Amino acid sequence: MDDVETRELRYFVAVAEELHFGRAALRLGMAQPPLSRAIRQLEERIGVRLFDRDRRGVRLTLAGEALLREAPAALDAVRAAVRRARRAGAPERRLVLATKAGSSHEFLQALLDAAPDDVPVEVVLCEIGEQAGLLRDGTADIAVMHRPFDDFAGIDAVDLYSEPQVAIVPASHPLARRRSLTMAEVSHVPDLPMARWPLADWTYPPGPGPEVHSQSQLAQLVALGRTLLVIPRSSRAWQWPEHVAVPVLDAPLATTVLAWPAGRSTPSVARLVETGLQIGAAEAAASA
Repeated sequence: MDDVETRELRYFVAVAEELHFGRAALRLGMAQPPLSRAIRQLEERIGVRLFDRDRRGVRLTLAGEALLREAPAALDAVRAAVRRARRAGAPERRLVLATKAGSSHEFLQALLDAAPDDVPVEVVLCEIGEQAGLLRDGTADIAVMHRPFDDFAGIDAVDLYSEPQVAIVPASHPLARRRSLTMAEVSHVPDLPMARWPLADWTYPPGPGPEVHSQSQLAQLVALGRTLLVIPRSSRAWQWPEHVAVPVLDAPLATTVLAWPAGRSTPSVARLVETGLQIGAAEAAASA
C-alpha cells in the first residue's frame, strides 16, 4: 500500500463530516470533480471503499468510520510536528510555557525568576483547560497545570506541591462573612449556584449554575452576585475587590504540576522542570 498523503486525509475528513461532496468541496475551496477523483484515488490507495454513494446520498462504510476515528488525530499530529520543527529552526530559540491566567501566580513568578537563562521563556496565558491542547498541537513546550482538574491524556507531568482550595464569593453575600465553608455548603446555595466549567470533552456538567468559559466572564458573574466557584488558594491573583475568598475545609487538595507532551522532553524542558521541583519543594515545606 502506498503512503497516504495528508492532503487526501483532509479531503476525506471534509467529506466524512459533511456527508456531501458539494458542501465538502465548498468547505475546502475547490471544485467537486477533483474532490471526487481524490477520494476515489484514496480508496484505491488504501484498498477499501470508504463511502457508499447512491441516490439517497453519501454514507460512511465501516472502513470509513474507522478512518474517521483516526484521521483527525493524524492530521493534528502532522500539524504539531511542523509547528515544532519551525520553532526549533527559528533564529532565536525559546521555551514556550502555557498557564491559566491568574493561576499559581507566586509559583510562576518564582519559576521565571529562577529559570536558566540559556533559553528565554515565553509565557502564553490561556483559559482553563486549554494548556493540554497547546501542548499537543506544538504551540507550547511545557505548561503549569493542576490535578485533579486538567486533562493529562498524552502528557507527561511531575507533581510539584499541593494546596487547599477556597470559595470565591461576592463580597455582599452572607457567605463572605464566614471564616470557613464546606463543599456541601457551597454546592447548594439557592441564590448563588456554583459556576460550571466545561469538561475534558468541552461539554458542561449538569447543574443550575451558569456555563462559563473564561475567567473574566466568571469574575464578572461573581461580582454581580450570580455565581461562586471553588479554586486553588494560589489562584486568587485575579480576585476582584468585589470578591471574598473563604477557605473550603473539605475541598480536595489541588496539585500544581509541570507538564509536557509525552515523550517529548528536551534539555531545556528538563532544566525548567528541575527548577520547578526545587521551588515546589520549598513551597511544600513552607506550607507544612
